Amino acid sequence: MRILICNYEYPPLGGGGGVATKLLAEDLAKRHEVTILTSKAADLPADAVEDGVRVLRAPVLFRRQKASADMLSMIAYIPMGTRVGKRLLSAESFDVINTHFALPSGPVGDSLSRFGRIPNVLTVHGGDLYDPSKFTSPHRHAILRAWIRRLLRKADVVVGQSQNTLGNMKRYYADDVEGELIPLGIQRPPDVTASRREHGFEDDEVLLITVGRLVARKATSQLMTLMDRMRDLKLRLIVIGTGPEEAMLRADAASRGLSDRIRFTGFVDEVEKLRLLKISDMYVSTSQHEGFGLVLLEGIAFGLPVLCYDHGGQTDFLDDGETGYVLPLNDLQSFEDRCREMVKDVGLRTRMGAENLRRVEGLFIENCSRRYEEVFEAAVNRRTSLAFGAER
Repeated sequence: MRILICNYEYPPLGGGGGVATKLLAEDLAKRHEVTILTSKAADLPADAVEDGVRVLRAPVLFRRQKASADMLSMIAYIPMGTRVGKRLLSAESFDVINTHFALPSGPVGDSLSRFGRIPNVLTVHGGDLYDPSKFTSPHRHAILRAWIRRLLRKADVVVGQSQNTLGNMKRYYADDVEGELIPLGIQRPPDVTASRREHGFEDDEVLLITVGRLVARKATSQLMTLMDRMRDLKLRLIVIGTGPEEAMLRADAASRGLSDRIRFTGFVDEVEKLRLLKISDMYVSTSQHEGFGLVLLEGIAFGLPVLCYDHGGQTDFLDDGETGYVLPLNDLQSFEDRCREMVKDVGLRTRMGAENLRRVEGLFIENCSRRYEEVFEAAVNRRTSLAFGAER
Protein backbone atom coordinates (compact mmCIF):
# COMPACT_ATOMS: atom_id res chain seq x y z
CA MET A 1 0.00 0.00 0.00
CA ARG A 2 0.90 3.65 -0.35
CA ILE A 3 0.21 5.17 3.07
CA LEU A 4 0.07 8.88 3.97
CA ILE A 5 0.36 9.58 7.70
CA CYS A 6 -0.59 13.02 9.04
CA ASN A 7 0.72 14.07 12.44
CA TYR A 8 1.56 17.65 13.35
CA GLU A 9 4.42 16.29 15.50
CA TYR A 10 7.12 13.88 14.39
CA PRO A 11 10.57 13.41 15.94
CA PRO A 12 12.55 15.41 16.77
CA LEU A 13 9.38 17.43 17.44
CA GLY A 14 6.96 16.46 20.16
CA GLY A 15 6.56 13.72 22.73
CA GLY A 16 5.13 10.23 22.95
CA GLY A 17 2.55 10.60 20.20
CA GLY A 18 5.20 11.60 17.68
CA VAL A 19 7.52 8.81 18.80
CA ALA A 20 4.71 6.26 18.48
CA THR A 21 3.97 7.52 14.96
CA LYS A 22 7.62 7.24 13.98
CA LEU A 23 7.88 3.65 15.21
CA LEU A 24 4.69 2.71 13.37
CA ALA A 25 5.79 4.44 10.15
CA GLU A 26 9.21 2.79 10.14
CA ASP A 27 7.79 -0.69 10.69
CA LEU A 28 5.12 -0.19 8.02
CA ALA A 29 7.83 1.09 5.64
CA LYS A 30 9.43 -2.36 5.69
CA ARG A 31 6.45 -3.58 3.62
CA HIS A 32 4.77 -0.45 2.18
CA GLU A 33 5.50 3.04 0.85
CA VAL A 34 5.03 5.45 3.74
CA THR A 35 4.99 9.27 3.68
CA ILE A 36 4.67 11.45 6.78
CA LEU A 37 3.10 14.92 6.58
CA THR A 38 4.19 16.88 9.66
CA SER A 39 5.38 20.33 10.83
CA LYS A 40 8.60 22.10 9.93
CA ALA A 41 10.51 23.95 12.61
CA ALA A 42 14.00 25.39 12.94
CA ASP A 43 16.42 23.91 10.40
CA LEU A 44 14.58 20.62 9.81
CA PRO A 45 14.46 19.67 6.10
CA ALA A 46 11.20 20.22 4.24
CA ASP A 47 11.45 16.93 2.32
CA ALA A 48 13.69 14.05 3.34
CA VAL A 49 13.84 10.26 3.58
CA GLU A 50 14.49 9.18 7.15
CA ASP A 51 14.83 5.50 8.09
CA GLY A 52 12.89 4.40 5.02
CA VAL A 53 10.08 6.93 5.50
CA ARG A 54 9.56 10.03 3.35
CA VAL A 55 9.04 13.00 5.70
CA LEU A 56 7.32 16.13 4.36
CA ARG A 57 7.33 19.07 6.76
CA ALA A 58 4.82 21.87 6.28
CA PRO A 59 6.16 25.26 7.46
CA VAL A 60 4.45 26.58 10.58
CA LEU A 61 5.05 29.78 12.50
CA PHE A 62 5.78 30.32 16.16
CA ARG A 63 7.15 26.87 17.07
CA ARG A 64 9.73 27.70 19.75
CA GLN A 65 10.41 24.36 21.44
CA LYS A 66 10.99 20.92 20.03
CA ALA A 67 9.48 19.22 23.08
CA SER A 68 6.09 20.95 23.02
CA ALA A 69 3.97 22.91 20.56
CA ASP A 70 2.34 26.25 21.27
CA MET A 71 -1.21 26.99 20.24
CA LEU A 72 -0.32 29.20 17.28
CA SER A 73 1.94 26.59 15.69
CA MET A 74 -0.77 23.95 16.10
CA ILE A 75 -3.36 26.19 14.46
CA ALA A 76 -0.92 27.02 11.64
CA TYR A 77 -0.50 23.32 10.83
CA ILE A 78 -4.13 23.08 9.69
CA PRO A 79 -3.92 25.38 6.63
CA MET A 80 -0.25 24.74 5.90
CA GLY A 81 -0.48 20.97 6.27
CA THR A 82 -3.58 20.93 4.07
CA ARG A 83 -1.84 23.04 1.44
CA VAL A 84 1.27 20.84 1.29
CA GLY A 85 -0.88 17.69 1.38
CA LYS A 86 -3.08 18.76 -1.53
CA ARG A 87 0.00 19.56 -3.58
CA LEU A 88 1.29 16.06 -2.80
CA LEU A 89 -2.01 14.36 -3.69
CA SER A 90 -2.18 16.28 -6.96
CA ALA A 91 1.13 14.70 -7.97
CA GLU A 92 0.93 11.26 -6.37
CA SER A 93 -1.69 8.67 -5.44
CA PHE A 94 -2.19 7.05 -2.03
CA ASP A 95 -4.38 4.20 -0.84
CA VAL A 96 -5.13 5.38 2.68
CA ILE A 97 -4.54 8.27 5.09
CA ASN A 98 -3.77 7.66 8.76
CA THR A 99 -4.35 10.84 10.76
CA HIS A 100 -2.92 11.08 14.28
CA PHE A 101 -4.60 13.37 16.85
CA ALA A 102 -8.13 14.71 16.38
CA LEU A 103 -6.75 18.24 16.71
CA PRO A 104 -4.84 19.77 15.07
CA SER A 105 -4.13 16.97 12.58
CA GLY A 106 -7.75 15.85 12.21
CA PRO A 107 -8.95 18.65 9.90
CA VAL A 108 -5.91 18.09 7.67
CA GLY A 109 -6.55 14.36 7.28
CA ASP A 110 -10.26 14.92 6.72
CA SER A 111 -9.66 17.56 4.04
CA LEU A 112 -7.09 15.42 2.23
CA SER A 113 -9.34 12.38 2.41
CA ARG A 114 -12.12 14.28 0.63
CA PHE A 115 -9.69 15.89 -1.83
CA GLY A 116 -8.06 12.59 -2.79
CA ARG A 117 -11.19 10.44 -2.35
CA ILE A 118 -9.30 7.99 -0.18
CA PRO A 119 -10.18 6.51 3.22
CA ASN A 120 -9.09 8.24 6.40
CA VAL A 121 -8.20 6.24 9.52
CA LEU A 122 -8.22 8.67 12.46
CA THR A 123 -6.05 7.70 15.43
CA VAL A 124 -6.83 9.46 18.71
CA HIS A 125 -4.09 9.47 21.33
CA GLY A 126 -5.85 10.55 24.50
CA GLY A 127 -4.61 14.05 25.19
CA ASP A 128 -6.29 15.33 22.04
CA LEU A 129 -9.63 14.34 23.58
CA TYR A 130 -9.08 14.73 27.31
CA ASP A 131 -6.32 16.42 29.28
CA PRO A 132 -7.44 17.32 32.82
CA SER A 133 -4.37 19.50 33.40
CA LYS A 134 -5.30 22.00 30.65
CA PHE A 135 -8.07 24.57 30.48
CA THR A 136 -7.73 24.30 26.71
CA SER A 137 -8.56 20.58 26.70
CA PRO A 138 -11.23 20.10 23.99
CA HIS A 139 -13.61 18.23 26.29
CA ARG A 140 -14.17 21.50 28.22
CA HIS A 141 -15.31 23.54 25.20
CA ALA A 142 -18.55 23.06 23.26
CA ILE A 143 -17.20 24.31 19.92
CA LEU A 144 -14.15 22.05 20.03
CA ARG A 145 -16.29 19.11 21.16
CA ALA A 146 -18.61 19.64 18.18
CA TRP A 147 -15.67 19.93 15.79
CA ILE A 148 -14.06 16.73 17.04
CA ARG A 149 -17.42 14.90 17.05
CA ARG A 150 -17.81 15.75 13.36
CA LEU A 151 -14.28 14.54 12.56
CA LEU A 152 -14.83 11.27 14.43
CA ARG A 153 -18.08 10.57 12.60
CA LYS A 154 -16.62 11.42 9.18
CA ALA A 155 -13.56 9.18 9.56
CA ASP A 156 -13.71 5.78 7.86
CA VAL A 157 -12.27 4.19 11.01
CA VAL A 158 -11.35 5.58 14.42
CA VAL A 159 -8.49 3.94 16.31
CA GLY A 160 -7.76 4.44 20.01
CA GLN A 161 -4.71 3.05 21.76
CA SER A 162 -6.43 2.26 25.06
CA GLN A 163 -9.81 1.52 26.59
CA ASN A 164 -9.49 4.81 28.46
CA THR A 165 -9.13 6.81 25.26
CA LEU A 166 -12.04 5.05 23.56
CA GLY A 167 -14.11 5.53 26.71
CA ASN A 168 -13.42 9.27 26.73
CA MET A 169 -14.30 9.43 23.03
CA LYS A 170 -17.74 7.99 23.74
CA ARG A 171 -18.24 9.91 26.98
CA TYR A 172 -17.45 13.39 25.67
CA TYR A 173 -17.86 13.24 21.90
CA ALA A 174 -19.57 10.47 19.98
CA ASP A 175 -21.14 7.50 21.73
CA ASP A 176 -22.31 6.21 18.34
CA VAL A 177 -18.74 5.74 17.01
CA GLU A 178 -17.28 2.26 17.47
CA GLY A 179 -13.52 2.66 17.69
CA GLU A 180 -10.88 0.01 17.04
CA LEU A 181 -8.50 -0.71 19.92
CA ILE A 182 -4.85 -0.96 18.82
CA PRO A 183 -2.32 -0.62 21.64
CA LEU A 184 0.80 1.37 20.91
CA GLY A 185 3.98 -0.59 20.42
CA ILE A 186 7.64 -0.08 21.21
CA GLN A 187 10.76 -1.43 19.62
CA ARG A 188 12.25 -4.49 21.22
CA PRO A 189 15.07 -2.88 23.21
CA PRO A 190 18.57 -3.72 21.98
CA ASP A 191 21.19 -5.12 24.26
CA VAL A 192 22.86 -2.16 25.92
CA THR A 193 25.72 -2.07 28.36
CA ALA A 194 25.73 0.47 31.14
CA SER A 195 27.23 0.85 34.57
CA ARG A 196 26.15 2.96 37.47
CA ARG A 197 29.67 4.10 38.19
CA GLU A 198 30.14 5.75 34.81
CA HIS A 199 26.91 7.69 35.40
CA GLY A 200 27.95 8.77 38.88
CA PHE A 201 25.69 6.46 40.90
CA GLU A 202 26.56 4.00 43.65
CA ASP A 203 25.76 0.31 43.42
CA ASP A 204 23.85 0.28 46.71
CA GLU A 205 21.54 3.19 45.77
CA VAL A 206 18.00 2.48 44.63
CA LEU A 207 17.46 4.38 41.40
CA LEU A 208 14.04 5.70 40.44
CA ILE A 209 13.55 6.92 36.88
CA THR A 210 10.91 8.92 35.01
CA VAL A 211 10.86 9.89 31.32
CA GLY A 212 8.76 12.49 29.53
CA ARG A 213 8.13 16.10 28.68
CA LEU A 214 8.28 18.39 31.67
CA VAL A 215 4.79 19.81 31.35
CA ALA A 216 1.97 20.38 33.83
CA ARG A 217 0.18 17.13 32.99
CA LYS A 218 3.14 15.08 34.19
CA ALA A 219 2.97 16.65 37.69
CA THR A 220 6.70 16.03 38.14
CA SER A 221 6.69 18.45 41.08
CA GLN A 222 5.06 15.66 43.09
CA LEU A 223 8.24 13.64 42.64
CA MET A 224 10.19 16.52 44.17
CA THR A 225 7.93 16.26 47.23
CA LEU A 226 8.33 12.49 47.29
CA MET A 227 12.11 12.72 47.31
CA ASP A 228 11.94 15.37 50.02
CA ARG A 229 9.89 13.05 52.23
CA MET A 230 12.18 10.06 51.67
CA ARG A 231 15.51 11.54 52.70
CA ASP A 232 15.99 8.66 55.15
CA LEU A 233 16.45 6.16 52.29
CA LYS A 234 19.46 5.75 50.03
CA LEU A 235 17.57 6.80 46.97
CA ARG A 236 18.17 8.78 43.77
CA LEU A 237 15.80 10.01 41.07
CA ILE A 238 16.66 10.34 37.37
CA VAL A 239 14.44 12.77 35.40
CA ILE A 240 14.83 12.40 31.63
CA GLY A 241 13.27 15.03 29.41
CA THR A 242 12.83 18.73 28.92
CA GLY A 243 9.96 21.16 28.58
CA PRO A 244 8.49 24.42 29.85
CA GLU A 245 8.58 23.34 33.51
CA GLU A 246 12.23 22.28 33.56
CA ALA A 247 13.65 25.50 35.03
CA MET A 248 10.99 25.58 37.73
CA LEU A 249 11.58 21.96 38.70
CA ARG A 250 15.34 22.42 38.87
CA ALA A 251 14.87 25.49 41.08
CA ASP A 252 12.44 23.58 43.29
CA ALA A 253 14.90 20.72 43.75
CA ALA A 254 17.70 23.15 44.59
CA SER A 255 15.56 25.07 47.10
CA ARG A 256 14.75 21.80 48.89
CA GLY A 257 18.43 20.82 48.99
CA LEU A 258 17.80 17.86 46.66
CA SER A 259 20.20 18.66 43.84
CA ASP A 260 22.46 15.75 44.82
CA ARG A 261 19.50 13.32 44.98
CA ILE A 262 17.75 14.28 41.74
CA ARG A 263 19.52 14.09 38.36
CA PHE A 264 17.94 16.18 35.60
CA THR A 265 19.39 14.93 32.34
CA GLY A 266 17.50 17.24 29.98
CA PHE A 267 17.14 15.82 26.48
CA VAL A 268 19.15 12.64 25.85
CA ASP A 269 19.41 10.53 22.72
CA GLU A 270 17.74 7.14 22.47
CA VAL A 271 20.85 5.14 23.35
CA GLU A 272 21.50 7.13 26.50
CA LYS A 273 17.86 6.83 27.55
CA LEU A 274 18.09 3.05 27.24
CA ARG A 275 21.32 2.97 29.22
CA LEU A 276 19.72 4.93 32.05
CA LEU A 277 16.69 2.63 32.06
CA LYS A 278 19.07 -0.32 32.17
CA ILE A 279 20.73 0.80 35.42
CA SER A 280 17.50 1.82 37.17
CA ASP A 281 15.45 -0.14 39.73
CA MET A 282 11.94 1.36 39.45
CA TYR A 283 9.90 3.46 37.04
CA VAL A 284 7.82 6.19 38.68
CA SER A 285 5.17 8.45 37.14
CA THR A 286 2.89 11.04 38.71
CA SER A 287 1.26 11.92 35.38
CA GLN A 288 -2.30 13.16 35.74
CA HIS A 289 -3.41 11.31 32.62
CA GLU A 290 -1.88 9.16 29.91
CA GLY A 291 -3.69 8.19 26.73
CA PHE A 292 -1.60 5.05 26.71
CA GLY A 293 1.67 5.53 28.57
CA LEU A 294 4.35 4.69 26.02
CA VAL A 295 7.21 5.57 28.37
CA LEU A 296 5.74 3.23 30.99
CA LEU A 297 5.88 0.52 28.36
CA GLU A 298 9.55 1.28 27.81
CA GLY A 299 10.10 0.89 31.54
CA ILE A 300 8.51 -2.55 31.72
CA ALA A 301 10.54 -3.64 28.67
CA PHE A 302 13.59 -3.32 30.95
CA GLY A 303 11.92 -5.32 33.70
CA LEU A 304 11.28 -2.29 35.90
CA PRO A 305 8.34 -2.39 38.31
CA VAL A 306 6.12 0.66 37.78
CA LEU A 307 4.62 3.00 40.36
CA CYS A 308 1.95 5.28 38.88
CA TYR A 309 -1.60 6.59 39.16
CA ASP A 310 -4.72 4.87 37.82
CA HIS A 311 -5.92 7.63 35.49
CA GLY A 312 -5.22 6.72 31.88
CA GLY A 313 -4.54 4.03 29.33
CA GLN A 314 -1.74 2.42 31.33
CA THR A 315 -4.40 0.46 33.20
CA ASP A 316 -4.74 -1.69 30.06
CA PHE A 317 -1.35 -3.30 30.71
CA LEU A 318 -0.52 -2.52 34.37
CA ASP A 319 -2.16 -4.19 37.38
CA ASP A 320 -1.91 -3.09 41.00
CA GLY A 321 0.25 -5.47 43.02
CA GLU A 322 1.46 -7.42 39.97
CA THR A 323 3.38 -5.03 37.71
CA GLY A 324 4.08 -2.54 40.50
CA TYR A 325 1.40 -0.38 42.07
CA VAL A 326 -1.38 1.55 40.32
CA LEU A 327 -2.72 4.06 42.84
CA PRO A 328 -5.65 6.49 43.13
CA LEU A 329 -4.96 9.76 41.36
CA ASN A 330 -2.94 12.21 43.47
CA ASP A 331 -2.89 10.01 46.58
CA LEU A 332 0.70 11.01 47.29
CA GLN A 333 0.71 9.39 50.73
CA SER A 334 -0.10 5.98 49.21
CA PHE A 335 2.48 6.71 46.53
CA GLU A 336 5.10 7.27 49.21
CA ASP A 337 4.05 4.21 51.23
CA ARG A 338 4.23 1.89 48.24
CA CYS A 339 7.48 3.42 47.08
CA ARG A 340 9.05 2.78 50.47
CA GLU A 341 7.82 -0.81 50.38
CA MET A 342 9.37 -1.41 46.96
CA VAL A 343 12.64 0.35 47.81
CA LYS A 344 13.10 -1.87 50.87
CA ASP A 345 12.05 -5.18 49.27
CA VAL A 346 14.33 -6.21 46.41
CA GLY A 347 12.50 -9.54 46.09
CA LEU A 348 9.23 -7.72 45.47
CA ARG A 349 10.83 -5.57 42.79
CA THR A 350 12.34 -8.63 41.14
CA ARG A 351 9.02 -10.51 41.05
CA MET A 352 7.16 -7.53 39.60
CA GLY A 353 9.89 -6.88 37.05
CA ALA A 354 9.73 -10.48 35.84
CA GLU A 355 5.96 -10.17 35.35
CA ASN A 356 6.51 -7.01 33.29
CA LEU A 357 9.01 -8.75 31.03
CA ARG A 358 6.44 -11.48 30.43
CA ARG A 359 3.68 -9.01 29.56
CA VAL A 360 5.68 -6.77 27.26
CA GLU A 361 6.15 -9.52 24.66
CA GLY A 362 2.72 -8.74 23.18
CA LEU A 363 3.35 -5.00 23.02
CA PHE A 364 6.19 -4.64 20.54
CA ILE A 365 5.76 -2.50 17.44
CA GLU A 366 5.44 -5.35 14.94
CA ASN A 367 2.16 -6.39 16.59
CA CYS A 368 0.86 -2.81 16.47
CA SER A 369 1.71 -2.29 12.80
CA ARG A 370 0.15 -5.60 11.72
CA ARG A 371 -3.13 -4.56 13.32
CA TYR A 372 -2.95 -1.21 11.51
CA GLU A 373 -2.42 -3.04 8.23
CA GLU A 374 -5.61 -5.01 8.83
CA VAL A 375 -7.54 -1.80 9.56
CA PHE A 376 -6.10 -0.03 6.51
CA GLU A 377 -6.98 -2.94 4.21
CA ALA A 378 -10.52 -3.13 5.58
CA ALA A 379 -11.01 0.62 5.11
CA VAL A 380 -9.74 0.48 1.52
CA ASN A 381 -11.93 -2.53 0.70
CA ARG A 382 -15.00 -0.87 2.22
CA ARG A 383 -14.46 2.29 0.15
CA THR A 384 -13.94 0.20 -2.98
CA SER A 385 -17.12 -1.79 -2.36
CA LEU A 386 -19.16 1.37 -1.78
CA ALA A 387 -17.77 2.97 -4.95
CA PHE A 388 -18.53 -0.17 -6.97
CA GLY A 389 -22.05 -0.28 -5.60
CA ALA A 390 -22.63 3.38 -6.44
CA GLU A 391 -21.46 2.82 -10.03
CA ARG A 392 -23.87 -0.07 -10.47
